[in-house]
Amino acid sequence: MTWFTLPLLNLLWAAAGTSTWTRSSCSVPPAQQPLVHGIQVLMENSVTSSAYPNPSILIAMNLAGAYDMEAQKFLTDKLMASDSADLTIGQLALTIMALNSSCRDPGNKVSVLQRQMESWPPSGPRAPASNFYGPSLAVLALCQENPTRALPIAARFAKILRFGSSPFNTDTGAMATLALTCMYNKIPEGSDEGFKILFGEVLQEVVKNVSMRIKDNGIIGDIYSTGLAMQALSVTPKQPNKEWNCQKTMDTILQEIEQGKFHNPMSIAQILPSLKGKTYLDVPHVSCSPGVEVQPTLPTQPSPVPTTAYNITIIYTINNQLRGVGLLFNETMDISVKSGSVLLVVLEEAQRRNPTFKFETTMTSWGPVVSSINDISESVHERTYWQFLSGKTPLNEGVADYKPADHEHIMANFTQY
Repeated sequence: MTWFTLPLLNLLWAAAGTSTWTRSSCSVPPAQQPLVHGIQVLMENSVTSSAYPNPSILIAMNLAGAYDMEAQKFLTDKLMASDSADLTIGQLALTIMALNSSCRDPGNKVSVLQRQMESWPPSGPRAPASNFYGPSLAVLALCQENPTRALPIAARFAKILRFGSSPFNTDTGAMATLALTCMYNKIPEGSDEGFKILFGEVLQEVVKNVSMRIKDNGIIGDIYSTGLAMQALSVTPKQPNKEWNCQKTMDTILQEIEQGKFHNPMSIAQILPSLKGKTYLDVPHVSCSPGVEVQPTLPTQPSPVPTTAYNITIIYTINNQLRGVGLLFNETMDISVKSGSVLLVVLEEAQRRNPTFKFETTMTSWGPVVSSINDISESVHERTYWQFLSGKTPLNEGVADYKPADHEHIMANFTQY
């Protein structure tokens, strides 16, 4: 079988005014390729007529080499038909890249994104880092379309990012690295040298922050931010402050896959490119010639041994202590559900038993997100949202994926960022 290696990892890179450095090489060993094939099949099987048309999945399919060509065409057609007016900046940027990865002309979607970014305002001088995720995607998409037209937008973005991204967010830092690396590598000939200096300085700072999130086991941020961070660290022209052992990261991710941690299609879409030696910078170079990929024969897994379902008790608290945004409350209830139930089942049972615990969800690319509890709704303007914690630790999975343990204390806390 093929060993996939992240692009250019073994080469020496030279950046203007800086010394060269050697990148850490990493690949998926042949014996573990079935794990990668397995999650790709799982991701592709999520593409259905009733599912959210997720451009990240189409990008991952095309970078990895799609197995299910019908699903690939179906998703491409759905995204082609999408209305730009219904999409956020980030969703529109991803849709453009997804269509380009399918060798389809995104049409006026590019000019719409260009106009949106020309008038893009941050929410404030100290905007939270997560607010830069969509614009990072936009800069990357516009860079891949036309770096000359993207240059003033990217320069403004870099200047705002430099002063407005606190506290740091790993996903956003990784995406900003990809976007600014694209611009750094594609500065039009004859442009002012200040652009290269600007992009280089901001890249240096962002890459430093990404590298400082590298844990001893190789995970960068958390397991679900690691895929984008791997892409970023594998292409950046600026040396990370902290040494990165890419193979250690790869080995740890493969262990997490083996343990079933990557079952959400969006989480697979973000890790799959790195497992296949690709990054979002490869989108313009995807070959759209008739595919020769054949869905691999996966190893036969033994049928799971039936287990007797038993009830577990979850301690569930809803809490709002933010004054001026509605009724203050702190309510706790013991909820009995079947073992193995996801958190969403706990919320539904709590709502059935007590109307104070009623909630609403919004569908996103990651699945349903709780947007309202007890008539207190999240607000972009007020910068509030419902954060779920286990004890005092924020959950890194959504309510449709996280499976609480017996007697675990889950808190939904109305939070301001």
